[in-house]
Amino acid sequence: MTIEKDSSSAENGGVASRHGLDIHGLAPSGSVHWNLSPAQLYEAALKRGEGRLAHMGGFTAVTTPHTGRSPDDKYTVRDETTEDAVDWGKVNVPMDPDTYASLRALVVEHLNSRELFVRDARAGEDPEAGLAVRVVTPSAWHNLFAYNMFLRPTPQELVEARPDFTVLHAPELKADPEVHGTRSGTFVMVNFTEREVLIGGTRYAGEIKKSIFSVLNHLLPARGILPMHCSANVGEKGDVALFFGLSGTGKTTLSADPTRGLIGDDEHGWGDDGVFNFEGGCYAKVINLSPEAEPEIFQATRMFGTILENVVLTPLTREVSYEEESITENTRASYPIHYIPNAVIPGRGGHPEHVVFLTCDAFGVLPPISRLTPAQAMYHFLSGYTAKVAGTERGVTEPKAAFSACFGAPFLPRHPGEYAEMLGAKLREHGSAVWLVNTGWSGGGHGVGSRINLPYTRRMVDAALAGELTNTETRTDPIFGLHVPVRIEGVPDELLNPRETWDDQEAYDAAARKLADMFRDNFRKYEDDVPEEIREAGPSR
Repeated sequence: MTIEKDSSSAENGGVASRHGLDIHGLAPSGSVHWNLSPAQLYEAALKRGEGRLAHMGGFTAVTTPHTGRSPDDKYTVRDETTEDAVDWGKVNVPMDPDTYASLRALVVEHLNSRELFVRDARAGEDPEAGLAVRVVTPSAWHNLFAYNMFLRPTPQELVEARPDFTVLHAPELKADPEVHGTRSGTFVMVNFTEREVLIGGTRYAGEIKKSIFSVLNHLLPARGILPMHCSANVGEKGDVALFFGLSGTGKTTLSADPTRGLIGDDEHGWGDDGVFNFEGGCYAKVINLSPEAEPEIFQATRMFGTILENVVLTPLTREVSYEEESITENTRASYPIHYIPNAVIPGRGGHPEHVVFLTCDAFGVLPPISRLTPAQAMYHFLSGYTAKVAGTERGVTEPKAAFSACFGAPFLPRHPGEYAEMLGAKLREHGSAVWLVNTGWSGGGHGVGSRINLPYTRRMVDAALAGELTNTETRTDPIFGLHVPVRIEGVPDELLNPRETWDDQEAYDAAARKLADMFRDNFRKYEDDVPEEIREAGPSR
């Protein structure tokens, strides 16, 4: 295939914006390809050796050594724009403007010497609050990722596209820590004054979308819009549900419900008119994916245009071995949201009637579902608990608690309390019911008990969203104070009381007290910032 230098030609099919790369100070010596179609990007990526085709037509790419985000290599430029607005610390590591300028010069020099692929897109389905985004990359498949994950303007809109924020993506370029003040050769750097993101030293595609999510997390609260790391779906009657959760808790899986429309699977805003999707695609974990448990997602991974990241292919047929984790447990699929049959387009809905907090409790002590009081909702939102299981990280030999404020701490430029205060106000205004759902273990912790059966979890969530649990009898968990339904049709009664599922109930009590202590230790950093009612909404002392 000959890749045309003028990518806006009819033969090439790309649509170039009249606002060229010169507005970013770029003057590339090689070909520049604007807004190519997925088919054209497949051709370019395959010719350039960026990946392989899988059985049924997905494009596969390997991103080693980075097979996940690099949170310790994320920086924010500290200047007059951000000084008083950003919650500086471990999550938001400051970088001075001069060092940013030095690194940017290196990125520009690198991109100018490469063949480039430009993607103009949009983040945010809200017509007023959305952000025009441009991604400039030397990688065809990363351009396809941006096409899948962001909203796709019409050809007419592309001609006039001028970005509000630009991502300069240089995955093969490494920083020099001694010169650029970085921890390593990897960098994800946001500059709110210049409205720009620099990414380098990592091929993991998720950094592109998450960097823009972080940008929206900073910009939208000032407009009265709550940015959220959650999925969202809607029932036939227009009843919207949100699903908050960290990776591996079932956020994508549970929102992909064939009986409900999918608004989006990962990032949303909640404004005066309701909720709206930030994205135009899904980025689903596919480890152990099966057509029985997750038919919609499974089918989407087999479609042309889908990117399969770090999966293992069988040598002869190139079928995906979904259970294989020899590259990473964090295998991913990126595909446009309309690959899900019941996707809601445009991705907008009303104010949510139900909000679900998902946790994967590998200690096996939290009940599989419970209803939270308003104070408990704030406590668990600020806690953002889940657990990592043994074997998923080097050195993790037993379940390890993970607390991530607002179920998305790595993406929060502002103090978590700002987001929590906004959520609390919206929950009170709209009367949304809040549920805590444990998709983790029962009958013992990881290695002893077993993962809660997905059909049971789906049945419990369905019952909550259908209103079956609104007035049902509950018991109060003696340690965590949670209000747990006594009976749900289609779910074994003993499953609803996790202590009853353990053979050694004294061991359960010890594990529950241990987890309660972890909650309390983590929450101490918020105790001076929240009302007593929220402080007292956690586990009993």
